[in-house]
Amino acid sequence: MIIDCHGHFTTAPPQLARWRDRQIAAADGRGAVPDPDDLAISDDDLRQAIETNQLRLMDERGSDLTVFSPRASFMAHHIGDFAVSSVWARICNYLVHRVSALYPERFAVGAMLPQSPGVDPATCLPELRRAVEELGAVTVNLNPDPSGGRWTAPPLTDRSWYPLYEAMVEYDVPAMIHVSTSCNPAFHTTGAHYLNADTTAFMQLVQGDLFADFPTLRFVIPHGGGAVPYHWGRFRGLAMALGRPDPETLLDNVFFDTCVYHQPGIDLLTQVVPSRSILFASEMIGAVRDIDPRTGRHFDDTKRYVDAAPHLSDAERAAVYSGNALRVYPRLAARLAVAGH
Repeated sequence: MIIDCHGHFTTAPPQLARWRDRQIAAADGRGAVPDPDDLAISDDDLRQAIETNQLRLMDERGSDLTVFSPRASFMAHHIGDFAVSSVWARICNYLVHRVSALYPERFAVGAMLPQSPGVDPATCLPELRRAVEELGAVTVNLNPDPSGGRWTAPPLTDRSWYPLYEAMVEYDVPAMIHVSTSCNPAFHTTGAHYLNADTTAFMQLVQGDLFADFPTLRFVIPHGGGAVPYHWGRFRGLAMALGRPDPETLLDNVFFDTCVYHQPGIDLLTQVVPSRSILFASEMIGAVRDIDPRTGRHFDDTKRYVDAAPHLSDAERAAVYSGNALRVYPRLAARLAVAGH
């Protein structure tokens, strides 16, 4: 089995974006607040959106199941207030739940949280609990910068985040550390802000003692870990200078995905990071959608890179493709076990 741990509903029916535009306008004082019941998306709309896009490419590229969450750039926690984010998160999470219900063997729910700049993260607990208990979420996306590129939130090691971590431990669900749209023109959303956030989150964890308080807490850092594998020596050296443990001690709690879009990048990732801490992912259909003219293949067809990675044994490759994901996402493993997989 090949499990893609990083997929977003980037191809949602256009009705969703139109409803969101009305919500944003209302938050800006330009119109009435839209009723969630006004959003009409049929099962056929969802089937068309999925079968002609994600499901088609999964079949073509050989992946079996995708952990599927709302579109990351659409989370946009900096827009409006907590009430706006709360309604938006409920709508988006319910849509990915419906996709998972339509294709239970192909998609599992990853939920967004209704974060808002300057608002206590504990306000996200009701939606986290609803997502796990009612929608079947196997993970959540946690935004370390709800301000959208202004970085006003405290580090992930700050105790203000602890209520969320306590709930994650209670439910035994990991979080993917994933920012959303950048509203700072200095940081391109997918080319800078995403990768900066991946790197920043890891450095925050190097500096803190979070896993001493939460030894079973698990984070997935996407996009291959940003700059982390490429600069592993820098992080080791900084940890020594700060009197912190070697960064490799984090790798029982921190995992990197394979959303790296060229062969040398995957080769480096799999050489530097132990295979036990790497999860297969493509972020398909995501930020990079074109065909690489040098290879004639899509940039985000990451399975072919992992297949060709010389630093993985067959057993390690199998762990990257599914074994590690089943360990990191125990609710997914339990669901698959019930289904006989």
